[in-house]
Amino acid sequence: MKKNHSSPKHRTPLLENALNQLAAAGIALDITQKRVKNINFRLKPYQLKVSIPLFVGYEQAAQAIDKRVPWAIDNHAQILAQHQRKQAFSANDMDNSPVLLWGEPQALVLTDDEKIALYRQQLTEVTPALLDKWQPIVGANAKEVRFKKMHTRWGICNTRVRRVWLSVYLPAYAIECTEYVIVHELCHLHHANHSEAFWQTVREAMPEYKRWHDMLAGKSGRLD
Repeated sequence: MKKNHSSPKHRTPLLENALNQLAAAGIALDITQKRVKNINFRLKPYQLKVSIPLFVGYEQAAQAIDKRVPWAIDNHAQILAQHQRKQAFSANDMDNSPVLLWGEPQALVLTDDEKIALYRQQLTEVTPALLDKWQPIVGANAKEVRFKKMHTRWGICNTRVRRVWLSVYLPAYAIECTEYVIVHELCHLHHANHSEAFWQTVREAMPEYKRWHDMLAGKSGRLD
């Protein structure tokens, strides 16, 4: 069951102020009451979605939302930029578009499915050697590496099962970008977050990582 939690009769002065601040920043507030344990926030382009547990009262919810308004406003530009990059990346990845392989244009014209198959094959071929190279340097081993069609992420690390996912689009860029993503995700086996200790581990393993980090940051994905 889902209830609307932002109708006018439920608007406390604090919630009204939050609504006005968000509206001035071009962000709509969507509040729903659900069977959840905690108040959850999800910032999307032009929208802040808030899920409120059934047992939480309006005043408590308004206080929580009011505290997150500055965060939503500060991060909205980044969310919009990621959304726009994703759209641009998808538009550039249409069928029959030119093929880039390890950063170099190829004399090939492939459909999207053919391109994905090529990239997956390339990753399958190079990944074992890259793991052999970087796992001893990082000092951490992944139990499994998989490839996935991801537009918004270049890599993911499931630290619990020690599984690394790589975006199948990585072979479009210089191979050092793939090496950096592997290093990045392996470092998460030491530090699950993006703390200073994590980045220090990345720097120690790959001192020139920022060049490849910045190259991928200018595209559509992010690293987790």
